[in-house]
Amino acid sequence: MSAFQWLNEQFSFFGLPVYWSDFLGNILALATVWLALRRSLVAWPVQILGSVFLLIASLNVHLGGNAARQVVIIVSAAWGWATWKRSREQEGTINVRWANWNERGVLIAAMVLGTAAFGGLLKWTDASFYPGAPWWMVLADAWIFIGSILAMYSQARRYIEFWFVWLAVDLVGVPLAIHSELYFSGIVYGIFFVMVLMGIRDWASRSKPQGIASPLEPAVQVESRDESRSN
Repeated sequence: MSAFQWLNEQFSFFGLPVYWSDFLGNILALATVWLALRRSLVAWPVQILGSVFLLIASLNVHLGGNAARQVVIIVSAAWGWATWKRSREQEGTINVRWANWNERGVLIAAMVLGTAAFGGLLKWTDASFYPGAPWWMVLADAWIFIGSILAMYSQARRYIEFWFVWLAVDLVGVPLAIHSELYFSGIVYGIFFVMVLMGIRDWASRSKPQGIASPLEPAVQVESRDESRSN
């Protein structure tokens, strides 16, 4: 373990004390979001490695919910990697779509019930922040855990809504990371916010039904009909 002790050491990042584990994990997390935006399979192994670093960082500052989140992300990323790989083999690309209302209802119910249940578990076991931490802090920690699971699930299912779930996680993650003195995580959450907006726009533009023609398609169709008649 001594060979990896440096991951729990701090360095100065523009005057802010930053753990190496927090720094490296979040750099890889940023790379993951960028690769997901490009719908690249490489996003998944990069996410797994980044989560290993962030797991170390979370344990270092006693964030039980966030640490558990990283373990689940690692497992979910392995499943998502296999899902995307199978999809690309079958369809030739990674197609994305909006979830239907039933699927959205399941996601919303899981958000509310999952956060409440996991928050209660963290509170009961004193596994979040410190013994006797206020409910709002514990629920924030729990939401980041549950929200990340749902985002990973939605990403693996190729729902465009996964970007919105990450957006909700980021809105809680920024103040929580800063409060926990994971300053670099707070900065990265802010960058995530911008990248998530880019992801929503990009994936939404790719979700248009294939039957909707572009302005150039009618001319192409006319040319093909003319060629068939001449033959």
